[in-house]
Amino acid sequence: MAASRTLPQVRWARIDAAKAAVADWLPVVWMQIRMRDLARTAVRTGQPLPPAYFHLFRVWFAFGFPAFAAVLGILWLMVTQPAL
Repeated sequence: MAASRTLPQVRWARIDAAKAAVADWLPVVWMQIRMRDLARTAVRTGQPLPPAYFHLFRVWFAFGFPAFAAVLGILWLMVTQPAL
């Protein structure tokens, strides 16, 4: 009986992880690649970093807050092991 209850939970956990990867992780990777390219161009041309770099950095930094909160939530779940 308990196994049949956990299967939908596992399925939903996988779906949620996939959505998180698409919604949170992929944009962050794109921002990091774009910032790298902007930095390389600045070094190659001898120019300072463009304003677009700093805008992307601020957005990238803001994406870190929910990610850090999620990690703290996972840690809390592992430590307290609440009955779900």
